[in-house]
Amino acid sequence: MTNNRHSHKDTFERLYKIAEVQGGYFTTKQAEAAGFNQKNHGYHVRTGNWIRERRGIYRLAKFPPTERPDLMFWWLWSRNRDDVPQGVYSHETALSLYDLSDINPARLHMTVPRSFQRRNAPSKTPVLHRGSVHKDDIETRFGVKVTKALKTITDLLTTRTVQMDHMQQAVKQAFQRGLITRMELARNRRIPAAIKKEIEQLRGDQ
Repeated sequence: MTNNRHSHKDTFERLYKIAEVQGGYFTTKQAEAAGFNQKNHGYHVRTGNWIRERRGIYRLAKFPPTERPDLMFWWLWSRNRDDVPQGVYSHETALSLYDLSDINPARLHMTVPRSFQRRNAPSKTPVLHRGSVHKDDIETRFGVKVTKALKTITDLLTTRTVQMDHMQQAVKQAFQRGLITRMELARNRRIPAAIKKEIEQLRGDQ
């Protein structure tokens, strides 16, 4: 009996460690890796230990609320068959996460691989931008992957989905706060020359 209790305690502790860095969220496969048999997942939902957010995604019921639970939920939603999240928050969402300009997008924006597929996606799914994001253009915020400020601004100047006065504000703030440096801009070979020139113009004399 004692060994059984220790085994259950260890299983819960392993799951908590996984969920702790994910805002209380975890996937079916992560629960299995922690030691929970998939046949018993429904039991933990019925007893109120877990909340089933969507197929394959759960949350610990007693985990303290986080500032942006939506970010972790949709990032886990973007996982592939190996349970690895594929999405990188980008465009308007990334801009707002850096608190650059005054925009407040109504929907989340995420860049996913061109091969990304999701059947029966919910109606409030993020706006998906298909393409590849270089590893050097990614950082972690709120526990999820986000395009760096320079990549974010480059993407938005390419798509032209944000008004230019907001873009100018974002560029100026990014340089002022050190999120972008002139050296970083000059050395980045992934940015078209025309976009580099436009960023310099928007930056102005600082």
